[in-house]
Amino acid sequence: MKKIILFFIICFSFLNHLNAQSQAPAFNLYKGTVDGKTPITVYIKTEENPCTADLMYTSMYRYDKSKKWIQLDITQNKKKENEFVLVEHGFSGVLILKKTGNTFTGLWISSDAKKQLPVDLKEASMTKKELENFEKTLEKVNYENNDC
Repeated sequence: MKKIILFFIICFSFLNHLNAQSQAPAFNLYKGTVDGKTPITVYIKTEENPCTADLMYTSMYRYDKSKKWIQLDITQNKKKENEFVLVEHGFSGVLILKKTGNTFTGLWISSDAKKQLPVDLKEASMTKKELENFEKTLEKVNYENNDC
């Protein structure tokens, strides 16, 4: 009986240790341009997938002259971890980006592939209040796009 109790205590301690090592979500803001002249803002929330422990991303962006946020579905290249594909909700466009340090560079491609424009982004700082606002907006955009 003592061995069984000891076994459960060890298992519980190990699981708590693993759980404590899981990453807290990261919140990043990027500002930059499409085609070198159209300012954009990109917000990315990165967290650990509870099922696979891989990173998963929730994101949105907007053209700074617009108030409308566009939800992005992000896929990371498994072979080259610094490469990403960001698909606009409704497949109105695609961003193919490479991350170097705190910057992203790449292309925005229209859904018909007739337009391909360069994208340059650099990480920007956020205040706690801005972070809260971005999180609320991300939740709202996600709800609007995915509610039954």
